Amino acid sequence: MIRSMTAFANARTEFEFGTLSIDIRSVNNRFLDLHLRLPEELRFSEAAIREQLTQTLQRGKVEIRVQFQRAFNAEQNQLHPELLAQLAAQLQAARNIIPDIPAPRLSEVIALHHQEQGLDHEVWLPIILRCLESALHDFQAAKAREGQRLAEAMQQLAEQMSEHVQVVEQHLPDILREQQQKIADRLHEALTGVSPDGFAQISGEELSARVAQESALFGLRVDVEEELTRLRSHIQELYVILKSQPTATASTNKTRRGSIGKRLDFLFQEMNREANTLGSKAGSIEVTRAAIELKLLIEQLREQAQNIE
Repeated sequence: MIRSMTAFANARTEFEFGTLSIDIRSVNNRFLDLHLRLPEELRFSEAAIREQLTQTLQRGKVEIRVQFQRAFNAEQNQLHPELLAQLAAQLQAARNIIPDIPAPRLSEVIALHHQEQGLDHEVWLPIILRCLESALHDFQAAKAREGQRLAEAMQQLAEQMSEHVQVVEQHLPDILREQQQKIADRLHEALTGVSPDGFAQISGEELSARVAQESALFGLRVDVEEELTRLRSHIQELYVILKSQPTATASTNKTRRGSIGKRLDFLFQEMNREANTLGSKAGSIEVTRAAIELKLLIEQLREQAQNIE
């Protein structure tokens, strides 16, 4: 099962100390690029959050936003006279030098009061990590759903490639027959041009042998059976990769997911090589068109694969 690098998830936890919300969103990127947006009071959890993310995610530009709101507690939200007295003294001292300094707003005083109180790390950190685990679970599920859609789109492209390969296979005998007729016509014109009774100088058996010889040489130049066989093999391998299931252990699954992008990139290189060879050996306009269509489909596959984790 493949996973997309584009996804979004949210988790929200309410408990006696307040409400915590975590948003995770990501887009494709060559490497894992984490961007954390944390309130200053939760900055102590950054290292633990990064560790959990790097153990779970492989690639992508990932943005994590953590927000929290304290539960209202009359006792905890009561402003202490000592704090207010300190603020008033500091404000007066500042006004002795800069008289027009405005007084702080009540919301700023309350925020300072909360900052003075601080947060209990031992209480908040486990809650943050549990909320993050819940968000990551939904996030991975969203990536898997998007990955399934990517796989279906790529399978449709692979089916179109198989159709073009089949067209070339069906057209090859006609190409050889047309070439045999062209060779016979050219020999006829050449012999007639030399002498009106030129055919009297060569037996039918010799003429057939010469036509067969020229046709065999042409057949060698346009023989694409090997290229078509390899293309079909590569298409089947693509199906296998897209339908592969994750393994039981997390570490093995991590390694397998990380190798899918590289495997697909190598596979598309091989497909493109066979399509180029097919185009260079094209003996008809139909084969040339098929080779061009195959190259376009391979490029579309490559673009889709860039979103795979």
